Amino acid sequence: MSPLENIIFAILCVGGVLFFLKNVFRLLAMICLGRTENRFDNLIGRFTGMLTYGFGQLRVVSEKFGFNHFLLFWGFLVLVCVNSEFFIAGVFPKFSWDFIGDIPWGLIMGLADIMSLVVLVCVFIALFRRLVVKPFYIDSTYDAYLILSLVGSLMIAYYGMNGAEAALGKLKTVHYMLISKSLAAMYSGMPAATVHVWARVFWWAHALILLFFLNYLPYSKHLHILTSLPNCFFRSFKPVTTVPRLTFKKGYRFGISKITQFRWKDLMDFTACTECGRCQANCPAYLTQKPLNPKEVVHKGKLNLFANGNEIMAHRPADMLAPAPEDASMCVPLINGREESIARDAIWACTTCGACMQKCPVFIEHVPKIVEMRRHLVMEKSEFPEELTTFFENSEQRSNPWGIAPSDRAKWTVDLSVPVLGDGVHAEYLFYVGCAGAFDSRARQVTQAMTKILNAAKVNWAILGNEEKCCGDSLRRLGNEFVFEKMAKENIAVLEKYGIKKIITYCPHCFTTLKNDYKQFGFDVEVIHHTTFISDLIKEGRINVDAGALTGKTVVHDSCYLGRYNDIYEAPRAIVTACSGKAPAEMERHGKTSFCCGAGGGRMWMEELIGKRIYIERTQEALKTAPQTIAVACPYCMTMFEDGVKDEKASDRTKVKDVAEIVAAAMK
Repeated sequence: MSPLENIIFAILCVGGVLFFLKNVFRLLAMICLGRTENRFDNLIGRFTGMLTYGFGQLRVVSEKFGFNHFLLFWGFLVLVCVNSEFFIAGVFPKFSWDFIGDIPWGLIMGLADIMSLVVLVCVFIALFRRLVVKPFYIDSTYDAYLILSLVGSLMIAYYGMNGAEAALGKLKTVHYMLISKSLAAMYSGMPAATVHVWARVFWWAHALILLFFLNYLPYSKHLHILTSLPNCFFRSFKPVTTVPRLTFKKGYRFGISKITQFRWKDLMDFTACTECGRCQANCPAYLTQKPLNPKEVVHKGKLNLFANGNEIMAHRPADMLAPAPEDASMCVPLINGREESIARDAIWACTTCGACMQKCPVFIEHVPKIVEMRRHLVMEKSEFPEELTTFFENSEQRSNPWGIAPSDRAKWTVDLSVPVLGDGVHAEYLFYVGCAGAFDSRARQVTQAMTKILNAAKVNWAILGNEEKCCGDSLRRLGNEFVFEKMAKENIAVLEKYGIKKIITYCPHCFTTLKNDYKQFGFDVEVIHHTTFISDLIKEGRINVDAGALTGKTVVHDSCYLGRYNDIYEAPRAIVTACSGKAPAEMERHGKTSFCCGAGGGRMWMEELIGKRIYIERTQEALKTAPQTIAVACPYCMTMFEDGVKDEKASDRTKVKDVAEIVAAAMK
């Protein structure tokens, strides 16, 4: 390198690195605009998780083409070592890492030589995927093609430079770099001066591409290179089962309508999105032509943050860690504004099934953000779908979504042997019936089946009777936090009055609300879903079932709030196996990849007017297995499948049954 080249590169390098650091600091400052949240607990576990999911790319490689990204990622990690020498030697020409020894540095250079080819192949595979395979959830943007072109050009320049230096005899580790050594043949027959010129051309091409790539990152879709590893570090250790509790005080705002009202981890989520489209590819709303695309929700959050970032930071206090003032003016609204805003219809289309969070390779938490925006629309703006007016009124005034008189809640017990706590009964287990189990005519049959099972197993149990109220699940998911909190406190008061320590639920929504949401109010008891409880009764021999009672093919549907939210998948299958003598059939999407029935997130109480109905999509998938029975474990799923089977005119050949009904019919 000539002295002039050395000076020019030093200026470009220092300027480029400083500009990059400025952008990194700006990004950090924007993330710190969010509200405080403690994500610094269990640092060892967080570090382990970052190694597993960040560096190990565990969720990435679980999908097709995942290994392509894995190899790209690790190829760049190896090349970072080599490029560190490249940058330093560009400023200080005599510098080299070879002082650490021929073996370690030579092996590193040899590995980098191989990985450069691997990266180049991965670039062509990625281009083939975008241009030929064209998955619907992958956006073919100019940005993506530019990044892939830069990476490919970087590898070509790397090989061109090393091949020329090998031909000139200047590549000290050439005996380890087999690919570069073989490329030296391209320069055979050329004068040394010409080879030297080519070496300098490729060297400068490599240098300029590297500097441009470094400074383009913060402005591109590949911003996640900087934030995805920290996002894995700060991930939630458990499935995201609930949303933060609100503080109801004068002057406080409810829900989120401004980007600064999110917590800092939410803002990091926006910047960590890899735009891989896995959330989109598994979203039941998107797949049935609804206006919701979870990838776009996150992308719009990032655009909104960047569109408003400079103005917001101009209003914040000198203390970088202090929250931004609530009255900071906003150029672009978060909801229903311009390109950088999220549409209301998208917010209301979500079923909160959690498939997006289950699939996200960098642990973005989509659902809580949507619920927070619903809170704003409901409690601040009173802007919600018209059909929810009746639902909110019924829930608040009569403590159930149907609006039936609370005094009728225990009518299902007529002519049954059902102990009630209010009658002076002392019980080990409370059977929390839930609104569907008490008021819905079809779900009542499941409640009666549970009564038969509990009595046959001689379980010491009781119900609350007319003292029971709705758990508030749909209220919370729909954003009506004020009524939910009122209802939760009233329920907890009744449960504590009777000293309840163990609760059995039939509805997964009651299950997850009592188990997870009520902990925010200091109520923490053992909550058991009826699938788990019944499965244990069978295993323990407390009830005996006929292994041939359930005939024909049975397919199991996994409820989102039972499976993804609480990791219960095997209990329903164990019950079906015990009652039929064989394992159940499986739909194409089952277990952790199960498809929502369409009723979660309060959608049970809303009309589905856009696109294909989600329950039809799921019912058709179930009917493809030609089942005699569709086994469910949720009253909402029961309703959706009953409607779906009728709409598909399959009622004569396929029945929808809860696992409790299956067991009650199979008991000896």
